Amino acid sequence: MLRDLKAFIAPVIVACAMFMEAVDANVIVTALPEMARAFGRDPVTLKIAVTSYVLGLGVFIPVCGWFADRFGARTIFRTAIGIFIGGSLLCAASTSLATFTVARFIQGVGGAMMVPVGRIIIFRVVERADFIRAMNYLSVPAMLGPAAGPLLGGFITTYLHWRLIFFINIPIGILGIWLTNKHIRNTREPYPGPLDWTGFVLSAGGASLFLLGLSLVGGELASGETAAVMTLAGLVMLAVYTLYAQRAERPLLDLRFLKVPTFQASVMGGSLFRIGLGAVPFLLPLVLQEGHGMSAFQSGLITCASAFGGMFMRTLASRVLHRFGFRAVLMWNAAFSGIAIAACGLFFPGTPTWVIWLVVLLGGFFPALQFTSLNSMIYADIESRDVGRATSLGSVVQQISLGLGVTIAGIVLQITRDLNGHTIVRWSDFWPAFLVVGLCSFASIPITRRLSPHAGEEISRGKRGKTGETEEEPAGA
Repeated sequence: MLRDLKAFIAPVIVACAMFMEAVDANVIVTALPEMARAFGRDPVTLKIAVTSYVLGLGVFIPVCGWFADRFGARTIFRTAIGIFIGGSLLCAASTSLATFTVARFIQGVGGAMMVPVGRIIIFRVVERADFIRAMNYLSVPAMLGPAAGPLLGGFITTYLHWRLIFFINIPIGILGIWLTNKHIRNTREPYPGPLDWTGFVLSAGGASLFLLGLSLVGGELASGETAAVMTLAGLVMLAVYTLYAQRAERPLLDLRFLKVPTFQASVMGGSLFRIGLGAVPFLLPLVLQEGHGMSAFQSGLITCASAFGGMFMRTLASRVLHRFGFRAVLMWNAAFSGIAIAACGLFFPGTPTWVIWLVVLLGGFFPALQFTSLNSMIYADIESRDVGRATSLGSVVQQISLGLGVTIAGIVLQITRDLNGHTIVRWSDFWPAFLVVGLCSFASIPITRRLSPHAGEEISRGKRGKTGETEEEPAGA
């Protein structure tokens, strides 16, 4: 009975925290136009608020494991929830875009610690016999969060007030901290070893300056010169980190994993794909509200179709990969995903709602298969002892790519609006942005094309290795 309780309560606590983070990552997209009016800003300028959250997630993920080992998983997990709650309160109280951007970054830092440390807790607390069942609990937030976020955000923004969006997290977070203190042990490693602080400063500082600098281009928070200097400084720091990582014995982000063909295709090809996909949650609510005159709730009802498409594809992904293999799926599905994303730019006033909903549904269907394929293949040729370090690198690149997608889409949208001579964004300004991010998905094809036709076959088709044992599909697939 006690074992059953542990196998249930710890995963549920972690799943609730992950659900809170997953909802929050998607909840503000439908509220952006209303927030922009409250801050007296152009809605496109709020791309920096979306980017800052993703950036907070990305740059702190690599150090979370070390902090959990050094100070205890329970301590870091409840601290992460506390930071997330604090960031939520700051978001609700923000009176300017600058303070809101900082608050979203703080939320991202909390989210960055919650998710990986939550997985560590599951690994250390739950018995191996109950591990699969525990991981199933964690799959629920990943599926429901993207669907619930736009709906909640749209409903609250339309019928209540957008600031109330951020109070959703408060009771959930407080309950999570209480349950964590009551039911989760503070496990830690006795000798976690030193943290690569030099690598952390160079990689986190470089990525932050680069992405934030790009997000400020054409905006109202900083001059063009300041944005250019930040972007250039970020690139220089990232270049210095690349040189440093080649010489360090155990760098924070080990770039040598990129020499593994399947890992390289998953991370580099996947980053191009994620640039395209990361832009859609930003562009779609804007075009539906600013271009088509829909309310936040109406746009949320349509935006969530993408999540439902993804849920349906997850039931088919294993069979598709078993039938066609990683290389074929990644190539053809990248093309289908790119077409589905670009098709969102063809919407015009008067387009039937069911047509828009169907296109958005497909825009979640194909990318979900791509994500499953990328997340499965990333570990195909990675040794077990290196999985943690490889995951850190892959996770950082993934988050930076999503933020870069929002930034690129915003810049293209601003350029198109200026070329069209529009003082406010209109529906006809959006199609070039959707086209560009759709082409990013196509750009991943040459990278995955270099894969062997049999790449990752042990995972995709359950082939037996030399030991005679069938490889298990990695968690998160």
